[in-house]
Amino acid sequence: MSMVSGEGDNWWHSMADKSMDNIELKVLVNNVSNKVIFVESDDDFIDVLFSFLTVPMGTVIRLSHRSQPLGIGCMDNIYGSVESFDSQLFRTEECRAMLLRPRNMTEYLLDNLKLKFDDCEPTRYFTCSNPHCRIFRNSLVFSYYQTVRCPRCERLMDTETILPVSGAEDGEVFVKGPARFIISDDLQVMPPFTSTSSSLVKNLGFTGWNSIEELTVNVGVDEVLKLLMCSLVSKMPLTETLLKHEPLPELSNENFDQEIYVESRMLGDATNEEEEKISIKLIVSKSRKMVCYAEAGEEFVNLLFSFLTLPLGFIVKQMHENSMKGCIDQLYKSVQDLDEQCLKSNNHKKMLVSPKLLPGFGYKNHPLGIEEASYRLAVDTTLMHSNKQVKSVEFIDPKSHRNKDDNALGFLKGPAMFMITDSLNVSPISAILGLSILCELNVPVTDIEVQVAQVGKKEALRLLVASFVCDSALTSVFLRKPNRGFGCLSFLI
Repeated sequence: MSMVSGEGDNWWHSMADKSMDNIELKVLVNNVSNKVIFVESDDDFIDVLFSFLTVPMGTVIRLSHRSQPLGIGCMDNIYGSVESFDSQLFRTEECRAMLLRPRNMTEYLLDNLKLKFDDCEPTRYFTCSNPHCRIFRNSLVFSYYQTVRCPRCERLMDTETILPVSGAEDGEVFVKGPARFIISDDLQVMPPFTSTSSSLVKNLGFTGWNSIEELTVNVGVDEVLKLLMCSLVSKMPLTETLLKHEPLPELSNENFDQEIYVESRMLGDATNEEEEKISIKLIVSKSRKMVCYAEAGEEFVNLLFSFLTLPLGFIVKQMHENSMKGCIDQLYKSVQDLDEQCLKSNNHKKMLVSPKLLPGFGYKNHPLGIEEASYRLAVDTTLMHSNKQVKSVEFIDPKSHRNKDDNALGFLKGPAMFMITDSLNVSPISAILGLSILCELNVPVTDIEVQVAQVGKKEALRLLVASFVCDSALTSVFLRKPNRGFGCLSFLI
């Protein structure tokens, strides 16, 4: 047996306090093609893989910046726009942090992962220093930030406490252990049956037992991070992570910019004529049939910025199988197909295939319709001041805590107008900037026309997928027409 280590891989810098953590894998390799046939592991590694689906997009972007940025469609530009925005444009000072370091709804479970790859500090919970304020409307009242005001007495909620959430007491995460699984190079997770393993060997071109080698591999945080990134850009992330040490390709692709049309696979007529739509103006090059930039209010930019809070599992759920460059969709499908007896519960399965937002990270009338989760409390009488009956947890919305009459319509103050480039760089509106964009694109003012587009749920979902896979999201969503001779992405509504 051979030992494969990540010591020569300079793509990821180790977390010093986790340098000794690792998981041992058995890896079957075709030494002729230098490719992984499959990996055999226990439930610890499968929990790490499945946790990829719970990671918010903003976290993926932040972690990717630890080495070379991946170029995840337009998502890097959205993230960069949030970083560069003047703080006065946000509704509260907490809004930027919510987007750049979004919280994971399953964080209380992920604390049990053997390898914790997210370097974000654990979520902290604060309550009012006045014990009489800790229970409000039969709910325990918490905040994620100590700069938030108490809804009753207006004091800062700066007393740190522990949220007594139930569900993680047994030390397990998603998979019911102990258990063994095999993982194909494209991240299909399966039971270790002989029929499955022999099929994987044959599919990779079996030429004799001399071409097959078994390796023992210790993977740590560095390898897990690289595997997460490779799952977005490669069809063989295990080979890329364990056997090769080459720069990662970008998720976006030139062909997408030129030809892609993001198609909605509607189940009947799913359009709701009564839904509120967002109106935007598209500045279009007539000759080149592309969007130069858009002019839109804060409602549209709130939608774009909210993409950073979405778990990967939610994004993958919208996409048709095999419609992306990577293979994280195969990981998603594995969870869907896995026998329920292998998972802790059906609720844990839903956390992966239909993930929700942490309370407070959504907003009213969100075009995507993603739901916020709710917490189930474990009994902790230390948080109670009286014999009041506590039924739930209430989080003070960091986006609107300074105005209790505000309905948390997003992350940005309004009314406000912004300019959005085709690759989703966002800036406050400026006539000079508009002319500068046209000059950079070499589009004469005589070649432009203004088109008005309406954005509802269908368009929002198409925009989400386009921003994940291509560099010209606005053109792909609003101008491209279906052409079966070229690339076409599908997703479900």
